Amino acid sequence: MKLYIIAGEASGDLHGSNLIAAFRRMDKDADIRAWGGDLMQKSGAHIVKHYRDLAFMGFIEVVQNLKTILGNLKFCKKDIEAFKPDALVLIDYPGFNLRIAKWAKKKGIKVIYYIAPQIWAWNTKRVHEIKANTDMIISILPFESDFYAKHGAHVDYVGHPLLDAIQSNENSTEAFKELQTKKEIFALLPGSRKQEIKRILPKMLSVVESYPQFQFVIAGSPTMSISYYQEFIGTLKNVKIVSNKTYPLLSIAKYALVSSGTATLETALHRVPQIVCYEGSPISFAIAKRLIKVKYISLVNLILDQPALTELIQKDLTKNNLQSSINELIRNRSKVLTDYDELINLLGSQGASEKAAKLIFSSLL
Repeated sequence: MKLYIIAGEASGDLHGSNLIAAFRRMDKDADIRAWGGDLMQKSGAHIVKHYRDLAFMGFIEVVQNLKTILGNLKFCKKDIEAFKPDALVLIDYPGFNLRIAKWAKKKGIKVIYYIAPQIWAWNTKRVHEIKANTDMIISILPFESDFYAKHGAHVDYVGHPLLDAIQSNENSTEAFKELQTKKEIFALLPGSRKQEIKRILPKMLSVVESYPQFQFVIAGSPTMSISYYQEFIGTLKNVKIVSNKTYPLLSIAKYALVSSGTATLETALHRVPQIVCYEGSPISFAIAKRLIKVKYISLVNLILDQPALTELIQKDLTKNNLQSSINELIRNRSKVLTDYDELINLLGSQGASEKAAKLIFSSLL
């Protein structure tokens, strides 16, 4: 079988890699061409475009890079036509993938959306577009089935693939070897895109000197050089970096400051109490605030439907607010861990990647 998979971010690369591994257990000769990253490549996909060249954050950034994005869309369509896949599998990344889905459906290509776009958060009207332009929708969040059903669209809920990814990741002492410290670890996860790291990491680092009892450790993205992070660290003594070892780092961390996104859920599933941090460009944030229809920005709070985690957003992301939030987090550690137990229970059982691969495989027989 031939699959063409499109993932435009680090989280998509992770979930895509596990999907590919599961699919290959059913079809060891599967020919898989993809947009993704190193993990998908290791799982056996031929990578056409790396996600590090695709991630544009915010409305203004998208406009500024519109020529590149349009060029990528044009190239992608030609590449899909030349490859002639049995199915096109789209992983999240809605701004790009929804356009490809509409085009592919008109071309008679089977379209499967794995990790349904979070349109319930910002543009519920697009549910009709997704329904019209896909042959199968596979969701990973427990409340999405009801949302899509209300709009007349069927989805197959498989559970969250992070449960599999974290379970399969062996806790490692490798990070300890690099850190060489007896202090408790305070992890900093500032995101994977240059724009968000530039905005968020300096705010995270502003509290380092206030907590000498911790060793602060930055989870470096595999797409960023160590020197890029060093520019922000400057002369701070109590900060180290581990590159491309986020899960080993979280397996030993006591607390964390985390950029909003999938990382908040990854941190929660590692049972690390955290504070959620977000800051975008003022114009992008103003536009997003008008569009977004949910109470929270972190997946943890959204799934639990309560403010289990403190969210410091935009102007609230300050040194003083971080300090008071960290102090409260330390005091309320046990309450956060209890909320994590409820979260894990809501997410259901493991095996999401296997279930999704079976659904895709069966649809192609």
